[in-house]
Amino acid sequence: MQLTVLDPNNPEQDFPSTNRALREPDGLLAVGGCLSQSRLLNAYRHGIFPWYNPGEPILWWSPDPRLVLFPNKLVISRSLSKTLRKNIFTVTIDQAFNDVIAACADPRKDAAGTWITPEIKAAYKQLHQAGFAHSVETWLDDELVGGLYGIALGRVFFGESMFHTRTDASKAAFATLVKQLVSWGYQLIDCQVHTRHLESFGAEEIDRNYFTVLLDRYCDAPAAPSAWQRLDE
Repeated sequence: MQLTVLDPNNPEQDFPSTNRALREPDGLLAVGGCLSQSRLLNAYRHGIFPWYNPGEPILWWSPDPRLVLFPNKLVISRSLSKTLRKNIFTVTIDQAFNDVIAACADPRKDAAGTWITPEIKAAYKQLHQAGFAHSVETWLDDELVGGLYGIALGRVFFGESMFHTRTDASKAAFATLVKQLVSWGYQLIDCQVHTRHLESFGAEEIDRNYFTVLLDRYCDAPAAPSAWQRLDE
């Protein structure tokens, strides 16, 4: 099956149906286009996300199955529960988005590079300024030691990346966020592809068609008015 090549000068161009995504590599749907706000929001609304390495054209993905977490099914391990009870960390929202995405872009010990290119960072910073992209930060003695960022549409949160420099710092950010999303009326967290780390939190794989049904159900449903204003005490 031939990949759709997107026009970089037409950010309103529709994506092809996700059913046309390749099986190998799993979920590759389209190539090219741009990282404009309208294109990115259209992508997420239809279960598509960009992922590509430096020097490559923009690649758009919609894998099948899809890893998701239903917020009310969050699982917190005993060790993490113990850490959270100690109140070692302070967790905030939208206080250091630029710092979080920069930290997520730093090369990992087990990876040769990063997919969070300068173009990706610039695009998601614009989404943050527009109120669609959000960050959760973990602090230890006023030092940023962990966090995550993603996109919020309706009652769906699309997780993008997380980082930590202290044990359990990103886990604390994620667990705090998920509990908060429940109180804001969120129904779905997109985790994209399977990892043992996210599976340990209760994430599960679902069929891509069912994922699309859930997006249709929840992306246009309003979250609580207090969403992303503050964390509950």
